[in-house]
Amino acid sequence: MAGTSTATESAAAESETLSASVGDRVEGVATVTLSRPEARNALNAELREDLIAVLDAVADDDAVRVVVLTGDDESGAFVAGADVTELRERDALEQREASERPRVFEHVADCPKPVIARVNGHALGGGLELALACDVRIAAEDGKIGQPEINLGIIPGGGGTQRLPRLVGTGQAMKLILSGELLDAAEAADVGIVEEAYPAAELDDRVYDLAGSMAEKSPVALEFAKTAVQASERMDLETGIDYEAELFAQLFATADKDEGIDAFLEDREPEWKGR
Repeated sequence: MAGTSTATESAAAESETLSASVGDRVEGVATVTLSRPEARNALNAELREDLIAVLDAVADDDAVRVVVLTGDDESGAFVAGADVTELRERDALEQREASERPRVFEHVADCPKPVIARVNGHALGGGLELALACDVRIAAEDGKIGQPEINLGIIPGGGGTQRLPRLVGTGQAMKLILSGELLDAAEAADVGIVEEAYPAAELDDRVYDLAGSMAEKSPVALEFAKTAVQASERMDLETGIDYEAELFAQLFATADKDEGIDAFLEDREPEWKGR
């Protein structure tokens, strides 16, 4: 019904740090926009909690098949980092408590639906770690990307030392983390931190073309495919192949498998059931 909010939009409605819309650009695609312009979207406790609440809603929202996570235009950044003021006030015990999982990074990575990072500006420190937790990263060319924590006498603490080497290799990760060097988005694309980089004027077309192509697929197959690919980071090859085969077999019990094959044989568009 027109004017009716989805569960995702309702979860974001009271937030002062983010907004969410579903289907505005592409059917089935939720855009979650981080908005702390005065702090360039630095990840403070409030923003982290609000994002976790929205991601929890996304998981059970049948109106959403794909998520686009981005910063607002006013902020001029995707996420400029953690809130340094919060970090300064913590001691080791308080930081251990704050680091207990699942944190916002795990909620992004564990979202059962594909999450595309629309990196519309700087993604630094915790901001890059948030992007690394997403499934795909598409960046605007004028943004800076890096893990500058070493300049503050600390190290990445939101998964950067683990996810970055898996994307770019140990040497590249060591270079970036130990130096604090920042890359522009084109350089980040060259080494594999982001999948693609575009001029800012072309960013939305590419992000939503990609999101739309995913949202057209079976929701069940999307979830299983994401799960299988993520497992490749945790399993050896033989175990991973066995796991993939099991997920593949489970899809043969779904209505979407029958619908997808019937639509192909009948040369028509499938009508997914999501089960």
